Amino acid sequence: MKIGMVCYPTYGGSGIVATELGEALAARGWEVHFISYANPIRLDRFRENIFFHEVEIPHYPLFEFHLYTLALTGKILEVLKYEKLDIIHVHYAIPHAISGILSKQIAASSKVKLVTTLHGTDITLIGLEPAFSPIVKYSIEQSDAVTAVSRYLKDKTIQQFQIEKEIHHIPNFIDTKIYKRIESCNLKKTFAPNGEAILMHISNFRAVKRVPDTIKILKEVLEQGVPAKLILIGDGPERSETEKLAYELGLHSNVKFLGKQNAIIELLSCADVFLLPSQSESFGLSALEAMACGVPVVASSVGGIPEVVQHNENGFIAEFGDVSRMARYVIDLIKNKNKWKIFSENAVEFAKKEYEAEKIVSMYEKVYRET
Repeated sequence: MKIGMVCYPTYGGSGIVATELGEALAARGWEVHFISYANPIRLDRFRENIFFHEVEIPHYPLFEFHLYTLALTGKILEVLKYEKLDIIHVHYAIPHAISGILSKQIAASSKVKLVTTLHGTDITLIGLEPAFSPIVKYSIEQSDAVTAVSRYLKDKTIQQFQIEKEIHHIPNFIDTKIYKRIESCNLKKTFAPNGEAILMHISNFRAVKRVPDTIKILKEVLEQGVPAKLILIGDGPERSETEKLAYELGLHSNVKFLGKQNAIIELLSCADVFLLPSQSESFGLSALEAMACGVPVVASSVGGIPEVVQHNENGFIAEFGDVSRMARYVIDLIKNKNKWKIFSENAVEFAKKEYEAEKIVSMYEKVYRET
């Protein structure tokens, strides 16, 4: 069967999941056609059965804003015409599902089916805007099948948009054969030459991630006499504010900003605690990646995070914004080596049991075939 995978190519959970799903499907014999405005970040080497179609966005002086939704529709139609797709799988209701629906209506004779995966901000942020709410609802109702990456997101979607059709809960996943701790991590000495504990955070540095809170957590950890370094990976609108805060608090020598990185497994393998103090999080894929690499997580108890981070078993959760409590949890893990070891082992086992790629990809295949 042939599937068109429509996603954002940039750093972020939805693009990562879409790319790794496509790779897993290709390994199982599916023919996968990625449709995006740039090559997905994680699609970094040639794989049989995988093809890429770039969306070219026209620039006309008459239009103040780019015509991405229409350009995407046109590209989907082109791929439909020449590749005879069976399924279009779009990631995000807005704008991708709308482009998928338009494509289906224009190419009505193709019999192609539309599967929409909800990742979070299309429901919890954009979907709250009065101008977009009816469009999100329409895109969900007009999709042939809909999936959500967490139980929290599924329930919130049904409640918020009064959805009566079935929404399949298919969580994000991890390939634990790839995501596993590298025990002889040379980077640890580079970041913490004097044996300091390494705290780590990975995100797109949007305001909802509350990245400055990681600096405040580090401050309280250091004030309690616990030597620590903070490694921040990623980039985005909150980076400047976070760097400024590190300098204002006199912590710049204890914080390293690495920007966007591809060597995530190597970096996670040198971490002692992963921080995720988000204000909103529909799943928390970065936390799952950390756990698969044996890193206990200290996170906020919002959205779908409690489905991933089990409090006092493989990590700790606290109310978002409660920096002091998060700092105490970090100190507890750093000082108690035996507890850290138990949490680390629990994290790996939980990732394997609940979120292994083989199990989750099969759930997507079931939805495709039923659709």
